[in-house]
Amino acid sequence: MSTLTAIFLIAALGYMVGSINLAGLKLGASGILLVALAFGHFGVVVPSVIKDLGLALFVGSVGFIAGPGFMDNFKGQAAPSLMLGPIIISLGSLMTAGAIKLFNLPAPLAIGMMTGALTSTPGLAAASEATGSELASIGYGIAYPFGVLGIVLFVQLVPKLLRVDMEAERNLLIGRFARPSEKDAAPDKAVKPKGLGLAAYCTAMVLGLFIAGITIPLPGGGVFRLGTSGGPLLAGLLFGHIGQIGGVSLRVPPKALELLREMGLMLFLAGAGTEAGRGFVAVVLEHGIGLFLIGAAITLVPLFASYIIARRVFKMPLLAGLGGICGGRTSTPALGALISVAETDHVAVAYAAAYPSALICIVLACQALALIMA
Repeated sequence: MSTLTAIFLIAALGYMVGSINLAGLKLGASGILLVALAFGHFGVVVPSVIKDLGLALFVGSVGFIAGPGFMDNFKGQAAPSLMLGPIIISLGSLMTAGAIKLFNLPAPLAIGMMTGALTSTPGLAAASEATGSELASIGYGIAYPFGVLGIVLFVQLVPKLLRVDMEAERNLLIGRFARPSEKDAAPDKAVKPKGLGLAAYCTAMVLGLFIAGITIPLPGGGVFRLGTSGGPLLAGLLFGHIGQIGGVSLRVPPKALELLREMGLMLFLAGAGTEAGRGFVAVVLEHGIGLFLIGAAITLVPLFASYIIARRVFKMPLLAGLGGICGGRTSTPALGALISVAETDHVAVAYAAAYPSALICIVLACQALALIMA
């Protein structure tokens, strides 16, 4: 089977699985991950460049969508979202350290499980680099399926259990994070800037991938980099926020962004799933089924704790809180699910606010755990 055939077959079956309605809940695009795990287990390989392409397309589109009015929206609104990342990562790190001590797990395996449970691909890269062990990738593969399904189901289940008025919640979110273009009743039609369209998008991706490769040395010999998850997101935010330079528009048509976002998510999940599907059976047989339970605990405890803090302590609106939690877990599949549930891209603004602090914290946490628990 050719690579292209495999990708489209995984996507077709994945969307079918994701469309299954169970008690009002759907996996959506995350169904692709389940199918990809099975394909990966049986030896199907999706090249890593395909996964990276999908990730760049997805986060770049999210950046463009969230960019307009980003700075204005978050003057005075950023602090709660920014704090969710450190809270989630700190709780996950403490639980990981405890698991290493209590269950005598190899540190690289446990650190990889933490990154999978928190659905952090940048964290996996940091874990692999910090530990120098393939066990980090295997641990990620063990914990990632429940990690991603847990947050995807959580963002769908919470509004249903609370029986919220979704229209009212959307209006509250939009009122809190409305973009300038949506606030202005009479836009200036005198001068229509020349649009670059997809050329602007591709230029942003070039800049984003350049930023992704910049490394910052850290104490102890480690390095920090934004990577493919962070660089294109930052560039998309920048282009979306600037909007235009002189008479040249940097905007990309909304429908094009929606298509690029969905296509990127599809490719990323297909690549991540087949990658995670390889090799974890042998590790599970060696260390036992309890590994899944440990990974599930590292997923659920920070998830529920951060939700309570977001709602009760920070007093965040429901959709803003859920968006911030998705960003605090650097979870692109969860953001995709939340956008579908909320039926508005405004949740991406809260996601984008929480993402940077979470990205920095997960990289530092992996390096610290590798040094302390070795």
